[in-house]
Formats: sequence, C-alpha cells, structure tokens
Amino acid sequence: MIYLDYQATTPLAPEAREAMLRWLDDDHFANPHSPHRPGRAAAAAVEVAREQVAALFPPGGRVVFTSGATEALNLALFGSGAKRLAVSAIEHAAVLDTARTIDAEVALLPVDGEGLVAPDVAMPPGVGLVAVMQVNNEIGTIQPVEALAERAHAAGALFVCDAVQGAGKLRPPGNADMIAVSAHKLNGPKGIGALWLRDGLALAPLIHGGGQEQGLRSGTLSPALCAGFGAAAALALKLRESDGQHVDKLWTILRASLLGWTVNGSAEHRWKGNLNLHLDGLDVARLMSDCRKVAFSAGSACASGSGRPSHVLRALGLTDAQTKSSIRLGFGRYTTVAEVETAAAMIRDAVTAQGL
Repeated sequence: MIYLDYQATTPLAPEAREAMLRWLDDDHFANPHSPHRPGRAAAAAVEVAREQVAALFPPGGRVVFTSGATEALNLALFGSGAKRLAVSAIEHAAVLDTARTIDAEVALLPVDGEGLVAPDVAMPPGVGLVAVMQVNNEIGTIQPVEALAERAHAAGALFVCDAVQGAGKLRPPGNADMIAVSAHKLNGPKGIGALWLRDGLALAPLIHGGGQEQGLRSGTLSPALCAGFGAAAALALKLRESDGQHVDKLWTILRASLLGWTVNGSAEHRWKGNLNLHLDGLDVARLMSDCRKVAFSAGSACASGSGRPSHVLRALGLTDAQTKSSIRLGFGRYTTVAEVETAAAMIRDAVTAQGL
C-alpha cells in the first residue's frame, strides 16, 4: 500500500515509538500524579516531553496537554468566554462546529479563490476572539496568521491558531495568544495534543475533576503518549529543513506527473506536502476503487467521514461538480520518490480508463 494521506494522520516515527515503549512495560506504569518514586519518575518523563513540545511554540507561554487538537480548540474557544467570534470560512470543524455551539455571535472571515484570508480583512465590531488556522488541512494553503493576529489585537480580540498541519514544519505565529497542535499530525501517537497559552492568559477549564494539567484539564496523563509526542516534536524540529526540501521534491514530481489537473488553492502560499486538485468529469469513487493500492482522500478525512460536502472547496468558489471531482494527495518524511511515481502512474491509468 502506498500511503498518501498525511493530512489525515502521519506514520509514527520510530523514535517516538521507542520513547513510548519504556512507559508501557511492567516497571514504568505508574500514575504520573502519584507522589511515590515510580509516580515521580513518570511525572519527570511528562515534564521532559512538555519541554520538547514547548519548543514547537514561541517563548513566553505554557503547554497544556490534551487528548488532541479538537479538545485543545474547544478549551480555547469555550475557555476564553468570548461572546463574539470571528473565524475563517475554511477552518476545521473543530473550530467551526465548536464556535457554532457556543452561546456567541459568529462571523466568517472570507477567503479568496486561492483559499487565503486577506491580511487586512475587516474584523467585526466588538469581536472577542479570532481563529484562523496556519495551514489548511484540505488544501494546504498557508494563512498570513501573524498579520491576522495583529488585526485581532488591534480590534481588542484574542487570536487562536490551529497549527495542526503546520507544527514542526513551519515557524509558529509569534504573536498568537493560543495555538493548538496534535501529535499524530507530526509523526507522533494518536490520542494526545496540546494547547499553548501565552503567559498571563487565563482560561476557564473545559473538563473538571482532579485539577490536573494546571487546573485546566482534569484527568490522568499517559506518560507513554506524552513521551511519544515529545520525541516526535523534537525530531520534527531537527528535520524541519530536510523534511521541507523532501516534500517540495515530491510535490514537483507529482505535479508534473498529473498534467491537466487543476490545483485547488494557492500553489505558492502552501505547504507542499499537500496536493489537492480536481479534474473535470472525474468519477472520484471509481478512481479510488481502481487505485486500491494507493491510500488518498477524496476531501478532508473529517469531511469525508461526516458525509458533508467540502466547505473549504466551496469557499474557494468551486462548483459542486468540481468539488466532487477533487482529490487530496498528502505525503511527507517517509514517502519515497518511487512511491509517488508509482501512485501517479496508477492514477493516470485509472483516469485514462474513464476516457478523460
């Protein structure tokens, strides 16, 4: 199987797996919130991981471990207490659906045909919180998040950034107030993420109970998940330059191999480990059936799972037909040149079989 769905999840780095194994064996299973020696050892491992994850973010903040970015974003939006929100029209459902659940007014910040929010976009009057993602999970566009954070602050609002697809790949927004990340999108384990909060920022907890995680997130932490997250974060920072060069090379090969397709979203302002494109008249369901040895997406994994049409592609101005004829190819550190070349050939053959 050729795996080209890195936006849905990434392969677990061997280094992350190794870091986790110690905290799964018979001698290192203690609760990190217990005061005895084994508990203190587990707690120390959690704090080492916290420092490794904190290196993904700007200085002057703290890391709160969560079950993933969805929980982190819920904590940010609910915990802020803001009653007027502004979010980009192409945010992940973890932001859009959460914003609509809060007892608050929600304004959508539009994107242009390339999937970009204008750096000087008008902020609604009285806005208390602005949420714009760093890299879009469906089309890979990189938003001008630092400029948008400035706009939010000028309007008196907090700025929240979903950096799930950008963490470990791009420099974090230095002026955000809160940043959410998820381990399994940077070659770490599933089931753990984090919310970074700027120093001095207070939130109301989302989950109540024992008061763990600085009083913001009750529940027993998993030292194994924390250790895996930390190792993956450290590795991502170490390999950030070479990983970027690698995906740029793969993008160039794939793009040249799939001539006649139209790229969805900006080809310039983009993380090039994401190639979302459409071909008029394409039957995507048939394509996926004919290319069963290639794992790729017909849209975002979240949108596909819900059965809803892609709000991201619609926001770009694509027609329903173009949206239905779009695919997303995602690749990264462990994808080889031979794999993308083979996948491209299989896709071309399947498209030819459809008479396109």
